[in-house]
Amino acid sequence: MMPLLLAETGEEAIIRKVGGSPEMKQHLADLGFVVGGSVCVISTIGGNLIVKVKESRVAISREMAGKIMI
Repeated sequence: MMPLLLAETGEEAIIRKVGGSPEMKQHLADLGFVVGGSVCVISTIGGNLIVKVKESRVAISREMAGKIMI
């Protein structure tokens, strides 16, 4: 397992664990970051990531990306 933060651009991965506070976990779940779900890093801008999850593009901070394990 490694954080989403370290994934290569264009690499599709399966979410294995979502960490953080209960509020952050719920926020990420609302965005579609759930265990067993598929995620793909589209680009990295200034340390923040744009990812494709559930057919949507979502921008997440470096901190959030560090809590999502793939």
